[in-house]
Amino acid sequence: MTKTAVIGLDCADPNLVFGELWNELPNLRSLAEVGTFGPLRSVVPPITVPAWMCMVTGKDPGELGIYGFRNRPDHSYGNVSFATSGMLRSEPVWQTFARAGNKRCIILNVPMTYPARSIQNGCMVSGFLAPSLKSQCTWPPGLKDELQQICPCYLFDTEGFRGPNKQKVLESVYSLTKEQFRFARHTANTRPWDFFMFVSIGPDRMHHTFWAHHDPTHPKHNPKSPFKNAIRNYYRYIDTEIGELLSLFPQNTRIVVVSDHGIQKMHGGFALNDWLIREGYLVLKKQPGDPTPLGNLISDDMVDWSKTIAWAWGGYTGKVFLNIKAREPQGFVPQGRMEQVLEKLKAKMQQIPGEDGESIKNECFEPQAIYNNTNNIAPDLLVHLGGLSRRVLGTVGNASLYMHENDTGPDDANHAMDGIFISNQPGPRPRSLLQIHDYLTNSL
Repeated sequence: MTKTAVIGLDCADPNLVFGELWNELPNLRSLAEVGTFGPLRSVVPPITVPAWMCMVTGKDPGELGIYGFRNRPDHSYGNVSFATSGMLRSEPVWQTFARAGNKRCIILNVPMTYPARSIQNGCMVSGFLAPSLKSQCTWPPGLKDELQQICPCYLFDTEGFRGPNKQKVLESVYSLTKEQFRFARHTANTRPWDFFMFVSIGPDRMHHTFWAHHDPTHPKHNPKSPFKNAIRNYYRYIDTEIGELLSLFPQNTRIVVVSDHGIQKMHGGFALNDWLIREGYLVLKKQPGDPTPLGNLISDDMVDWSKTIAWAWGGYTGKVFLNIKAREPQGFVPQGRMEQVLEKLKAKMQQIPGEDGESIKNECFEPQAIYNNTNNIAPDLLVHLGGLSRRVLGTVGNASLYMHENDTGPDDANHAMDGIFISNQPGPRPRSLLQIHDYLTNSL
């Protein structure tokens, strides 16, 4: 059987890769020229978790029951669970390969593979959510010693990400990328394999940190910034790393380069919980004096649930929950009125204007309408503001509904619905992230 290798570039955008930088990426371009390439539609929400798991299972977020990094484990107000590999109940593509004739698999840095789980006849290094090399980050466990020996400066994620020190972030992204590609080459060269998958989180970290420096249309762009060419130079660098990795693959290897979503400039954030308060949906016992995470107010019993209709979690995609009787502990909305309340709330949110009163593209999605199934506890609404150009802020007590900063630290960009797909194989290509699993396994 032909070997299959997947290289993931988290957040790589088609307008950037296939447009602005295309002629500066000879290794990616050479794959496309003998095969096929184009945009790849992501899922809602278009974020790292759950998008990569949707890609490798062919299941949508509702089927997986994973709606983001944070999920509700129950219908209480304050409990939050964070996504781990233990949440995954569907078979990822490497298990499909392993079952099909005991194919040998190498899985490196795929998001939501922490803690590392056993692979039949294979090995794994967890993705960026692994806290450190002291954690359960490899399979088999002894692979950790080899990893530390080959890459003593190995990182799972960028140090100082969303911090103010841009130079530190830049150095950390390069260090992370260098060490991760070094170990990818090591495993590809020293272990037998039939299926190889490696994901770099580096492009995502570069975009969120340096997009305003790169994009002349960004409201915060400074043409004299010392980081003006940081993204361009990084893509040139990562293309050379990709070229070195490709040189180790047998000539007939089927190669796929893919991303989970794209990127776009972020105009700022919108304080959705403050808006819900103004519209009478969220009622507090006392208004905070400073911007405060809603979770803190919930913990301090500052939400009047006896009068609250809805509340929101922030993020690139906002998550709205209704306070339903007999579902939430102090439910307010009768179950028979749930759809009526949702429709009215959707209509209002879709009409939220931009900062200057202009019309912007807002979308509200009901999970039951966009997913094949909804497992675990889904949000009642998923919200994209301004075509994802505005982040949903989860804090309460902001001076204005419109903020020019992210509430979780400096951030220049928001995600976009289209990622990239490149293959060295000609012929029809997947148009949707959910088609990748079948594309990869169609030869089994």
